Amino acid sequence: MRIRKDQDDMQDAEITLIATVSDALAHPARIRMFRYIMQANRAMVTVCNKDLVEHFDYAQATVSQHMKKLVESGLVEIKKKDKFSYYYVNLGMLMQYVNATKKFSVQ
Repeated sequence: MRIRKDQDDMQDAEITLIATVSDALAHPARIRMFRYIMQANRAMVTVCNKDLVEHFDYAQATVSQHMKKLVESGLVEIKKKDKFSYYYVNLGMLMQYVNATKKFSVQ
């Protein structure tokens, strides 16, 4: 008699994606920064570190630490132009996360 494993539709990559992105969004400041960048991108406005420091009144080092976490998760991309780095929301990654969490909740 053969015992079958339960079919799990979730792949390890999706589980890792949920964990990584959830970790990046686990701090209220990062959610606020992510949302600010998304809204600015939608309005076709560029966002750099200086803009985030001015808008949120955080120390530059604090903003950099939070942005590093968002960039490492893949939610935010950096594009360098001259001596400035601009932040852009990676909507593809956001949608992968949303779809993976939907799949997770169905299980």
